[in-house]
Amino acid sequence: MTVSYWVVMPGAGAGRRMTGAAVPKQYLRLGGRCVIEHALAPFLADPGCLGVVVVLAADDDRFADLPVAADERVRTTVGGRERRDSVLAGLRTLRTVVTPDTWILVHDAARPCLPTADLARLLQALPTAQDGALLALRVADTLKKADDAGRVVSTVPRHHVWRAQTPQAFRYARLIAALEAASEATDEASAVEGVAGRPQLVPGSPDNLKITEAADVAVAERILGRRQAMNEQRVGLGIDVHAFGPGDHVFLGGVRIPHDRGVVAHSDGDVLLHALCDALLGAAGLGDIGQHFPDTDPRWKGATSMGFVAHVLDLLVAGGWQVVNADLTLLAERPRLAPHRDAIRERIAAGLGVENGRVNLKATTTERLGYLGRGEGLAAEAVVLLERARS
Repeated sequence: MTVSYWVVMPGAGAGRRMTGAAVPKQYLRLGGRCVIEHALAPFLADPGCLGVVVVLAADDDRFADLPVAADERVRTTVGGRERRDSVLAGLRTLRTVVTPDTWILVHDAARPCLPTADLARLLQALPTAQDGALLALRVADTLKKADDAGRVVSTVPRHHVWRAQTPQAFRYARLIAALEAASEATDEASAVEGVAGRPQLVPGSPDNLKITEAADVAVAERILGRRQAMNEQRVGLGIDVHAFGPGDHVFLGGVRIPHDRGVVAHSDGDVLLHALCDALLGAAGLGDIGQHFPDTDPRWKGATSMGFVAHVLDLLVAGGWQVVNADLTLLAERPRLAPHRDAIRERIAAGLGVENGRVNLKATTTERLGYLGRGEGLAAEAVVLLERARS
């Protein structure tokens, strides 16, 4: 069940604890984008998000210049001195476009690393969260209460203690009434608690940090860098099998190899290249070789498998991918691969547009077991690594 919601993002603060920063912390640069752009990204990528109200300082002259400001789902308004005032300002701009039961998610502009899994977990909890819900972390460290001089006064029991995060989600009518009734509120949940509400805590993650001090910027950079590295590389696995048939040669890796048998195939039956194409397509999330080159399509009858590779590479380029390396294995009793290994590697590397060292080629038998051991056909496996092409 998809939950529809609006987001209110208070971004009018000056970051009083962020010493030494030339700009407000929401406009610090992380990985080529501002903190606030990262904070907005998970919501703008979610089909359940109806729109976002970004609450800005009256003298803010930066947000309008960001690319995200041109998104038709993003609107802005002017906030107040305290967080409560800014969130109220954002809510009031929505009076004509929401109902009392519309879900409102309030998220800090200085939280640039919200994991999509955390957002999904929060949204999943909403249908049964009568008083709203918020992401939070159980406190793991021992807590000490201190006096003004920093001396320990007491140890605070931590068994039921959580650290509140954002987003925090509440029905529109409930949230605006709670904030209007509160004289002050450090977060939205505390305002709802003030009118006898008991919001549901949803386990979050440490990655969802709020940038408060200068040291937090380096932590956020590491988190975003790790995610980017994970998103920028893909692994694919391909497998292909062909039975022997009448003929006097086989194609392996685009190289014609004399043999006492041919293969039964719609195209040239090159198991190495077919496995390679399947691996490339799989890594890019583009289906499989059967979808792109069906044996019912006369265009591919007798086609060279290097033509398949070229077509697949065109698809990868269009999707912004490039090949890092390929590792291929031939499984067969015969023909022997060793005399042709270098030629095959060179041919595949040229077809992929990479240097020879990025293509590895192995061969093995099945110790005369099974259909391969009986010499009834050939099989191949391929593993590839793709990365996002650099502009």
